Amino acid sequence: MNEYAITFTARERAELLPIERDTSPLQPDEVAGRTIASLISTGTELNAGFLADSFPRRTGYAAVFRVEEVGTQVSGFRRGDIAYCMGPHQSFQRVSESSAILVPQGLSPYEAVFARLMGVSMSTLTTTTARPPQRVLVTGLGIVGHLAARIFQICGYEVIGCDPSEKRREIARNAGIAAVYPHVPVEELAGTVALVLECSGNEEAALYGCKVVCKRGEVVLVGTPWRRYTDHTAFELTHAIFHHYAVVRSGWEWELPLHPQDFRTNSIFGNQEAAMRWLAEGKISVKELYTPASPMECQKVYQSLLHGDWDTLTAVFDWGQVS
Repeated sequence: MNEYAITFTARERAELLPIERDTSPLQPDEVAGRTIASLISTGTELNAGFLADSFPRRTGYAAVFRVEEVGTQVSGFRRGDIAYCMGPHQSFQRVSESSAILVPQGLSPYEAVFARLMGVSMSTLTTTTARPPQRVLVTGLGIVGHLAARIFQICGYEVIGCDPSEKRREIARNAGIAAVYPHVPVEELAGTVALVLECSGNEEAALYGCKVVCKRGEVVLVGTPWRRYTDHTAFELTHAIFHHYAVVRSGWEWELPLHPQDFRTNSIFGNQEAAMRWLAEGKISVKELYTPASPMECQKVYQSLLHGDWDTLTAVFDWGQVS
């Protein structure tokens, strides 16, 4: 059977190309199987891949697959199980048992993949000094910011969202985020926000975040600053940090260890497993956040996401359409 992977072959060019499958014997701790679904991480894949300068490059880091092969020392998976991994957009996955999570029965694979992007802001959730019911501001309501707003809301925080896109604001309101604005209402919120999750990568949002936090409030830079958006200066930012007593830090999710360690708060896989449990329990619904797509239409999908023509926040590739 042929195997395929979505590959960026030139700037703004995505293709589904044949690849060679690793046919070497499975390591004792490995599991492998055919991909069911993979999720597009819109911001990263567009900016670091689709719009990159060097090619070719593979893409994707959230996949669900059906376990078909099990290593001799694997104890947590059986053939036929549905498993999640941080795998690429390709028709076959092969990972160590410690790099996979069993998908709960009844949870759609097309929804289980969202545990990956929920985990991005959960690193901040587990490290922030802000505690419920304090006020949290999320700037940027793309897929990562939207999920962050939903996660912090179900954990008991008062959540406010901001995004210039009316479509994104409407999606957030429909998902239960009542307070959404096109821009940060600086005067209204000044001194009242315990935590700003800056998910847009826009330096103006970070600046305004520093102006609305309470003393010792945090501004966590979750969104990658891919490029410059404004003419704001470093002086404006440092002035706001100093005079508003703001704590500004990176929201880099890999601050946490991959797996639980003594004296460390949570882990990457621990957070993703919790995210999947919340999805399975219905605490967060993602049905309205994505549109399924065939990997064979990857060029159309990435172009539509790039230009804002996609109806939802992201796409999930259905690998059952590839043979």
